[in-house]
Amino acid sequence: MQYDGFLARVRERGEYKDQGEAADITGAVLHVLAQRIGPGEVKDLASLLPGPLGEVLDQAAPQQAQSFGIEEFYRRVDERTPARPRTAQWDASAVLTTVADTVTGGELNQIISRLPSGYAVLFGKADLPD
Repeated sequence: MQYDGFLARVRERGEYKDQGEAADITGAVLHVLAQRIGPGEVKDLASLLPGPLGEVLDQAAPQQAQSFGIEEFYRRVDERTPARPRTAQWDASAVLTTVADTVTGGELNQIISRLPSGYAVLFGKADLPD
């Protein structure tokens, strides 16, 4: 999937006003995800996403994964998107379901398996993909 196509899908799912807003939300969600999954998974995921999105992940990659649950994930997304208070779950889902459509099942499974329960639904999955 190309960068513009990715953002168009996020924009549609999130019902954002334009590509710019979709890009801002996407950057915020991917930044927080990078903090949670750690450097190895960040590198793998960055290689599978369209150029600018991979760069966002690379810039956000921590030395090691931070351990925080889904509510903290939402709080951090909300903190990075002050124009959209209390919509962090909606924003995260719009971006991460698009990530799930973009990456291979094996890579998606690897990412979700590193996260606590509750995260899979953000990727549009009830459980780990087959």
